[in-house]
Amino acid sequence: MRIQQLSELLDYVVSCRIEMAKLYGRLHTQADSSRVKLMLEYFQQHEREAAEKLENYIDDAPKKVLDTWYKDIVFEDFIARCQKLNLPANMTEDDVLEQHLVLDNLLIDLIEKTAGSSATQETKGALEDLVKAKRTQQQRLVHSSIRMDDI
Repeated sequence: MRIQQLSELLDYVVSCRIEMAKLYGRLHTQADSSRVKLMLEYFQQHEREAAEKLENYIDDAPKKVLDTWYKDIVFEDFIARCQKLNLPANMTEDDVLEQHLVLDNLLIDLIEKTAGSSATQETKGALEDLVKAKRTQQQRLVHSSIRMDDI
């Protein structure tokens, strides 16, 4: 996928987060373990909230930042990747967490790469702040997932 404008990239990331939530819903129906199902429900809710927060960010962002143009931002078809992804019915919490981190890091890295290609400091700073927030959310999610093991 070729992305030309920042608003286009952020809208795509929202779509990717929604697709991740759908993936976790699909995996939930396939999972054998009740603990894994609980984790998948948690991840599904997390992705819906992440998409909503990013939509709010887009609504509040300055138009001149969203209208920033880029030349060479190319990204894999993330949505197709989510639609094709399958885990066995006997998937473990570690399998789910590992797959989530792979997908989450792909999206965070896309934003980080875009920040590095930004022409203005304002746009670069806004994207770097977004990356920091996403990394912090990711750490919290991992800690929450680990705490689920204690239940």
